[in-house]
Amino acid sequence: MTGPGVSGPATQPDVVIAVRNVQKSFRDASGREAVVLADVSFDVHRGETVVIMGGSGCGKSTLLNCLIGEYAIDGGRIEYRTSTMDAFADVASMSDAELDRLRLQFGILFQSGALFNSMTVADNVALPLREHSSVDPRVIDIVVTLKLEQVHMLAHRHKMPAQLSGGQKKRAGLARATALDPEILFYDEPSAGLDPVTSAAIDELIRDLSTKLQVTSVVVTHHMDSALKIADRLIMLDKGRVIRAGPRDEFLRIKTTAPVDLLDDDERLIHQFMNGRAEGPLTDDQGISEFEKLLVGG
Repeated sequence: MTGPGVSGPATQPDVVIAVRNVQKSFRDASGREAVVLADVSFDVHRGETVVIMGGSGCGKSTLLNCLIGEYAIDGGRIEYRTSTMDAFADVASMSDAELDRLRLQFGILFQSGALFNSMTVADNVALPLREHSSVDPRVIDIVVTLKLEQVHMLAHRHKMPAQLSGGQKKRAGLARATALDPEILFYDEPSAGLDPVTSAAIDELIRDLSTKLQVTSVVVTHHMDSALKIADRLIMLDKGRVIRAGPRDEFLRIKTTAPVDLLDDDERLIHQFMNGRAEGPLTDDQGISEFEKLLVGG
């Protein structure tokens, strides 16, 4: 898929998430409306890893919260068709009970890991099984062992979160996210706060789990090295809009092409972002995005 997005109903049989013309706004302290997502459209296909990227204030974290039903959208549709569903269903039209059932097919790795500090690593991983499944208690420990083995955390099962490093917390959080064998995994800045070596290890783990578990993955990040390692396709947001969605090779071409040889301003913006350049269409002469100014009331 190339171009700024897609429109109309999803027609391909392997589409799991269809996002159509999604809009989301917030109001600042003075009551002024800031449009965070404007007419966002894209598809996510079964079994692929899609990376959503963009600069600070571009709307990527808001989009993730909309995808998991945490934020209600102001317009458009977010539709799911998992393997247990006969047809697409719009999140906005679901009852609370229907949305809860859908979320049981999600696994979410939060930026901080979001472990419960009063529980051991093993108990954190066991929690979704105890709360949301009918698994025999004797089997839960076996499942927890398997999930911790997958993320190389079995030796730390009896530790408390305060005893873990940042990377270990991410691994434990990922074990918990996969406890119920979800069909879709959402990652919120999985490399945030990690050193380069640990970040690379988390990237490898994401790729490994995607292959072994055959899950569909949606990753929000601004770390380009990670994005290009794990993504099948990438979606670039700017000022709340999708300016490009396409395969990894398309973004690699943009990243490695000289700005004067790129096709348009959107490609030059993507080139600036992917190469971490201070000057270019993404920023004004102070190096601050205009959209970020709007969000902070500048």
